[in-house]
Parts: sequence; structure tokens; C-alpha cells
Amino acid sequence: MSTESHVPPEPSSRSFTRLAAAWWALVVGLMILIVLLIFVAQNTESITAHFLGFHWNLPVGVGYLLAAVAGATTTVLVGAARMIQLRRAAKKDLRPL
Repeated sequence: MSTESHVPPEPSSRSFTRLAAAWWALVVGLMILIVLLIFVAQNTESITAHFLGFHWNLPVGVGYLLAAVAGATTTVLVGAARMIQLRRAAKKDLRPL
């Protein structure tokens, strides 16, 4: 019989958990939102935007923010389409002959 007992790992050797990763993601996201809020608050000069025959006035900071969101959305959509394409190809290769 073995007389060794199970010793719990030292606190410093514990792995990084999903909950810890989510917490840090929230902290980083909050810091980014604060920076964006300051950016929009400091860029309040009004401009006229023209798009597809529409014209509207909005602050410069909001215009930049909308452009960044549109670019990020385009990137996400292209990435999602590529992931779907790769999953379909992988499923097709796994089917029995």
C-alpha cells in the first residue's frame, strides 16, 4: 500500500480558468469603453455625413466610431463565413464512403 497522500497544488501553480479569462476580458473591455467615451466626448464638432442619398449631421467622434463598428462588423462577417465554409468542408471529408 502506498502511504503517499494527495497534496493539493500550490496556489501559484493553478491554471488560468475560464472565469478568470472572462473577468479580465470584462476589465479590458471596460477600459476600452472608457477610452471611447472620452474620445467621443472630446470630438463633438458637428459634420454632415452623406451616404446613399441620405444626409445627416453627427459629431466627428460618433462618425469615426460608426466607421470603426462598420469595419469590425465586416471583418466578423467575413470570418464567420470562412469558418462555416471550413466546417462544411471538414464534415464532407468525415463522411463514410
